[in-house]
Amino acid sequence: MRPGIALIGLLACLLAGIWTACPGRTAQAATTERIVVNRFSGVAIEGFDPVAYFVDGSAVQGTAEFEANLWGAVWRFRNEGNRASFLAHPEIYGPQFGGYDPADIARGVTIAGNPHFFVVSAQRLYLFSREANRDAFAANPERFLFEVGKRWPALQEQLSQ
Repeated sequence: MRPGIALIGLLACLLAGIWTACPGRTAQAATTERIVVNRFSGVAIEGFDPVAYFVDGSAVQGTAEFEANLWGAVWRFRNEGNRASFLAHPEIYGPQFGGYDPADIARGVTIAGNPHFFVVSAQRLYLFSREANRDAFAANPERFLFEVGKRWPALQEQLSQ
């Protein structure tokens, strides 16, 4: 790719507010909130349907037609059934650790997860800032969750309510 075209692509991503979805980019915490949200729209996990990770096993974009407000965030769903399931059991369907990457939390930092890098383990959704973190977690979730259990309470206290 020519340098000029690459620069235009990066600028387009920045202007669109989707830096983490741009090719070759990793998610960066754009928030210090308890739930990772888009700081401009208030939408959680970039508008992806959290229930679809369980039902479809993939990241599916929700729509503004099916929204819910919970925990100070706007959640989007692809249909009313997924919205109802989420509202009945948000502790199951919502991303663990507010959408922050558990591999990074285990290292003592809060970095926003990217909705494209996920694992559903023990009926819980985990989002990751990069593929390598997702793959390492998937290979041994218990090891990461043990470390997260030691670090998350202190990190969570540092986040805004």
